[in-house]
Amino acid sequence: MTYQESFIRFMVDCGVLTFGEFTLKSGRKAPYFINAGKYDNGTQLLQLGRYYAACIETHKIPVETLFGPAYKGIPLAAAAAIAMADQYQKTINFCFDRKEQKDHGEGGMFVGKQLKDGEKVVIIEDVMTSGKAMAEVYPKLMQEAKVNITGMVITVDRKERALEGEKSAVDAVYEKYGVPVYSIVTIDDIIQAIQEEKISGKEHLPAMLAYREQYGA
Repeated sequence: MTYQESFIRFMVDCGVLTFGEFTLKSGRKAPYFINAGKYDNGTQLLQLGRYYAACIETHKIPVETLFGPAYKGIPLAAAAAIAMADQYQKTINFCFDRKEQKDHGEGGMFVGKQLKDGEKVVIIEDVMTSGKAMAEVYPKLMQEAKVNITGMVITVDRKERALEGEKSAVDAVYEKYGVPVYSIVTIDDIIQAIQEEKISGKEHLPAMLAYREQYGA
């Protein structure tokens, strides 16, 4: 079993990948939902970090610091940094942003590694639907320092069109920001796993394929 196949099974077992009808951040109504907030114990986070680390190593993404956007991205980036040390003996820095700037104590918008110009930063996120997340974090990072964002790693590439235009959100992010987006798996991998009965959910396939036809890129 590849780490991608293992990850799909892992999402189902953790209740992170669910089927039904969900309204996404983009406003689209989808027949499936990936909720990273369902990872709620140390064993799950340990394993999740290993999947992120495997993706980073597989694609040989240059990285000095992992950045986790508040709030969901914070434990994801922390878990990935721990896994990089544990699995690959690589010490990678870690930081995250605050929702509001702190005006006392050490102050500032960022916690953890203090970013410097030219630093190789990889953003750790859960999923990408429309590219809205990058639009929010990119200016924050660049305001902090002129870092080199070498990639964004997400769990699932939904392979949907961005809110504007016909390109996928992943392609739109690369075109606008020059940041490549890597995913542990794609929605096509998930559909294939259902079709091959590696996970349950065959009754949802028609809705998933119809959604893919409507919004897919």
